[in-house]
Amino acid sequence: MLKQLVLALLLSMPILVFGQTENDKFASDVTSIDAIITAYYDVVSGASSDPWQFERDKYLHSENATITRLNENGEANTHSLEAEYIPMGLSPKTDFYERELKRKVRHYGNIAQVWSAFEIRTSPNGESQGRGLNSIQLYFAKGRWWIGSWTCEMESVNNALVANFLNGE
Repeated sequence: MLKQLVLALLLSMPILVFGQTENDKFASDVTSIDAIITAYYDVVSGASSDPWQFERDKYLHSENATITRLNENGEANTHSLEAEYIPMGLSPKTDFYERELKRKVRHYGNIAQVWSAFEIRTSPNGESQGRGLNSIQLYFAKGRWWIGSWTCEMESVNNALVANFLNGE
C-alpha cells in the first residue's frame, strides 16, 4: 500500500511541478486594461529566434474575437483569431517589434474602448517601418479583461491618421 502511494505521488510530481495552467501563466496579463494592452503588443513582438506566443495571445482574446484590418483603400478584411495565425505559421518568423506610441482609453462599467497608435520596427531600437492605429474593444467578465475585437489601419501617404491621433485630433 505504501509503495502504491509513493508511486502515485512520484507519477503526479511532474504535473505539480510543470503543470502550470494558462490561468497561472498569463493571469497577470488580464488584470487591468493596461496589463492586457501591454501583453497585446508583447505577444507579437520579438526576434525571429523567439517562439510564437500563440497560447498567450489566445488567452488574451475572447473565444469568438474578431479582427478587422482596413487596407489603404478603406476596404475591410474581418476574420477570426485562428485565421490570423495561418499566415504566421506558414512563413518563417522575422524580427518584428510593434511599439505603442500613444493610447486613449474610454472605460465605462465592464466595457472599454482603447485607441492605440503604434509603430513597427525590425529591431527594438531601429528605424520605424510604418505606423498604424488600433481600435481595441475590451470587456470585463469572469474576473478578468478580454479582447472582444480589434480593428487596425495603417498610416499611408493619403491617410495621416496616426499623425492626427498623436497631435490630439
